[in-house]
Amino acid sequence: MNGNRIRSAVAGGIAATAVLSLLLLLLEVQTRSAMELFYVIARFIGTPDDPAAGFALFAVAGTVAWPLLFVALEPYLPGGPDPAARGVAFASLLWVPFVITGRGDIGGPLLALFVAYTLFAHWAYGFTLGAVYGRLLGPA
Repeated sequence: MNGNRIRSAVAGGIAATAVLSLLLLLLEVQTRSAMELFYVIARFIGTPDDPAAGFALFAVAGTVAWPLLFVALEPYLPGGPDPAARGVAFASLLWVPFVITGRGDIGGPLLALFVAYTLFAHWAYGFTLGAVYGRLLGPA
């Protein structure tokens, strides 16, 4: 990976994480905090009463880890030459473990909302990641 690709991906990750954070915040507000997403992430990493740790992992993964993985996998992702389309495919892969581990104790109609909304939010993350990355990288 060359430095320009890494910088472009991390910049895309920052923008994409901001978009995803806003969308997930809206979900928290609309469900009256029934999701408790950062508590769920904190439980997943073994710090169940520390949502700040959950948010920190979310932020670092979204801005650094996933963008670097995206750069490594981008040539193999479907979506043609468009990095934004490849970003959506990549985010779909990230969504699967998120929806399984991130749902906490919710069920019923709220679970259906969670599944659909988080898929949309992940697609927005992937599109933003790929679009910013592609724009900053310039023509191939």
